[in-house]
Amino acid sequence: MKTAYIALGSNLGDRAANLKAALELLESAELHVLRRSSLYETAPQGLLDQPWFLNQVIEAETTLLPRQLLKRLLNIERELGRKRSIRNGPRTIDLDIVLYGSSVIRTAELTVPHPRMKKRRFVLEPLAELAPDLRHPESKLTMRELLARVQDQPVRCASEE
Repeated sequence: MKTAYIALGSNLGDRAANLKAALELLESAELHVLRRSSLYETAPQGLLDQPWFLNQVIEAETTLLPRQLLKRLLNIERELGRKRSIRNGPRTIDLDIVLYGSSVIRTAELTVPHPRMKKRRFVLEPLAELAPDLRHPESKLTMRELLARVQDQPVRCASEE
């Protein structure tokens, strides 16, 4: 079993329901959600002219290998209506492997740790809530230390919608 951290985000439709549906589809014999962060409402990054996101990070135990986990996440995105037409554009659901144990993976289809996680408060805020002292496999900084470096991005804790 490996511990994986997965970021979830949605800014189209019923955002909370989209996250809940993704969580239900993630749970299986090969993947068990151990903990989930609070929900965070966050400003879009990149393409700014779109609705705010609802984000969350989960900690899960999995027997899936990284590529298998990626395939599962992509299938769930498709099942929940994700269309990849505009880079950084609006989406019903976005699922990203943020960390997979202490692994460092660089392939054409998958990079772990997530390559932009250190610059994204919408990932670091919920991740630091779950595991503040967890260290980034490459920088060796804790999630709390990484979060302190991105305080300029708008994020607010959201109630369970």
